[in-house]
Amino acid sequence: MSEEEKLAAEERMIDEEFQALLNDYLNSNHRRKVEVITKAFNMAREAHKGARRRSGEPYIMHPLAVARIVSKEMGLGSTSISAALLHDVVEDTDYTVDDLKVLFGDKIAQIVDGLTKISHGMFGENVSAQAENFRKLLLTMSEDIRVILIKIADRLHNMRTLSSMTPAKQFKITGETMYIYAPLAHRLGLFAIKTELEELCFKYEHPEAYAELAQKVEMSSQERYEIYESFAEPVVKELDKMNMEYEMRARVKSLYSIWKKMQAKSIDFNEVYDLFAVRIIFEIYPGMDEKKQCWDIYSAITDIYKLRPDRIRDWVSHPKANGYQALHLTVMGPDGKWIEIQIRSRRMDDIAEKGFAAHWKYKENRIEEDNELEKWLKTVQEVLANPNPNAIDFLDTVKMNLFASEIFVFTPKGEIKTLPLGATALDFAYNIHTRIGDHCLGAKVNHTLVPLSEKLKSGDQVEILTSQSQQPQREWLNYVTTAKARTKIEAALRRQRRRVSERGQKMLEEFMGEELDNTLYNKALNYYKTERREDLHFGIGSGELKLPDTRDKLLKQREFTEPKQDNLFVRYMKQAMSGFKKLPEEIAKTDVPAVSDADAVKNGGIDKKSVYKLQEINFKKNFIVASCCNPLPGDDVFGFITDKEEVEVHKRSCETGIKLKSSFGERILAVEWGDYKQYSFLSAIVFTGIDRLGILNTILSKLSEGIVVNIKSVNVSSKDGIFEGVIHVHVHSVEDVNILSSKIAKVDGVTTVHRALI
Repeated sequence: MSEEEKLAAEERMIDEEFQALLNDYLNSNHRRKVEVITKAFNMAREAHKGARRRSGEPYIMHPLAVARIVSKEMGLGSTSISAALLHDVVEDTDYTVDDLKVLFGDKIAQIVDGLTKISHGMFGENVSAQAENFRKLLLTMSEDIRVILIKIADRLHNMRTLSSMTPAKQFKITGETMYIYAPLAHRLGLFAIKTELEELCFKYEHPEAYAELAQKVEMSSQERYEIYESFAEPVVKELDKMNMEYEMRARVKSLYSIWKKMQAKSIDFNEVYDLFAVRIIFEIYPGMDEKKQCWDIYSAITDIYKLRPDRIRDWVSHPKANGYQALHLTVMGPDGKWIEIQIRSRRMDDIAEKGFAAHWKYKENRIEEDNELEKWLKTVQEVLANPNPNAIDFLDTVKMNLFASEIFVFTPKGEIKTLPLGATALDFAYNIHTRIGDHCLGAKVNHTLVPLSEKLKSGDQVEILTSQSQQPQREWLNYVTTAKARTKIEAALRRQRRRVSERGQKMLEEFMGEELDNTLYNKALNYYKTERREDLHFGIGSGELKLPDTRDKLLKQREFTEPKQDNLFVRYMKQAMSGFKKLPEEIAKTDVPAVSDADAVKNGGIDKKSVYKLQEINFKKNFIVASCCNPLPGDDVFGFITDKEEVEVHKRSCETGIKLKSSFGERILAVEWGDYKQYSFLSAIVFTGIDRLGILNTILSKLSEGIVVNIKSVNVSSKDGIFEGVIHVHVHSVEDVNILSSKIAKVDGVTTVHRALI
């Protein structure tokens, strides 16, 4: 195909994609504002002319894809679609926000401006810049929620086209997605998008586990269909009598949620019983009581099947904070298997799939949970009002309760308050008012006196006891789980510290009888072996540091001098030598691309663009194993370059690892395992079964059959005829663990065997 034909084919492809976008928009119930969308498309097409994505396709295909997600999957209108088409124009071309203001008005320009501010990746090289970007994201979100909705759509399309990126870049992006975007999508009620983001992260981080699980789900589809059919037959007969329009279908759990359950409970695929849920969605008509209809369907189902009482979830009366409404119940199906059922109206289903975007569609009905979003954004603004100076703590603080499940508790007057799951009495005090939190002495839960750290449960009635003499204490930070309480306590502690420091500074100046210059300060710092002036002032003000008897004791100190810096050449040589130490000759000979001298100095001989081979040479290994997840050769892993320029290996599913990927994207490394004959790794195998005489001897003799096993320890406990054992063993790979596990599983009486975290 000639160059001209290729360009003509691309132009046709762009036109077809734009037409599909217009069709999506015209099929929605928004006002028809096609002109503004066409105008935005033409401008974006012109602005990005000649630009290409990493995959090779014309760049304009990306804004078009984002606009289609915004329109079709989120149900947003012309303003959001236009902003999505223009979202990269200000950043990547010569157009400015003022140009957009003139052409499209304030609203679209404001949204594009918000997106431009946070577009350099949520996270940069420097951690505080990452937190700053996240703060910007939340600020723009609290001004206009459409900014974050378009940003999530942008991330979804980037995840769908992630295969064109290098492995290290993939891990950085999946880490960010799991840490921020997926929980944010969930918090905004975008359930379908949240599920797809998690699914794509799983696919790129654990490709083999993903493929294997997909195959198993596919193979068991016939069995699931038969279970569903036998369950549905009597239910359909009953529902048909109820004179309503409805649809009933089976929904298979996402691969990621199945895998997560298998990991959390250390179970096999065959032991996951709730692979699918049944969803019943009924149509609504004017004047219908949706709540009553949900309970009528519930009643019809429980007349046929036995209910599991501890699995009822009524989110119809109390919607989740993200607007989700449904009635969930679990019943014993005809095949002796538990089946979960979700009952929703069409309105509830729209909100469950499209989140807050769908609320606008039902605005005229004035549904009560509309204000949940306002409450949430208010929380965001409160957290931003007192940001924690430590960047990573700030990210954690925000994530901690903006994305949490919730409980409902009551004030003494019977008002209902929503708090995150795990909230304490002190969180409740700060939820009511900052002053009540600051002066909180204790609490009464259901008329019983409890400590401030008491965790609350749904339905508790809480009364807070206060005293004006009470002040926030540092240990209070261990008692709270909500972002609001944490930021308020930290702000109060900073104010207290400032006051004490000012007092200390005054005391020091009075003691010296003059205002202190740099020389006097250096002598004082040297005398107390302190590095910072604030610490010196605080120590004196709080009484931790005692002033000497006389002023001369301080002044007799030798002049404090900075340690002499090495000259540039010496520093260069030191770093270069450390690079050689870390990368033995044997490794250098492997097929790793050459690294420039400048890179070697910067990265200690580690090329971040290529795959780093984890090796052992002369009993030394060129990596360290992270203690948080203890990966074994054969696990899906990634590398993290530490401050000491060492490669630390984490499992891709490791919680700490996810945080590192999202916060230190530039230090992430794609790695691959080598062979380890000399070096061994510690692992643990847990097994349970029916106790009998001599079973432990049988297991140990089975283990040593045919191979030499280096067992570190064996612990076995037995209770009421059931035993549980843990073997700590040194192995060379995951394969070794699997071989040992299968040997234990063959012993008569053993029921479960799995690898455990150390």
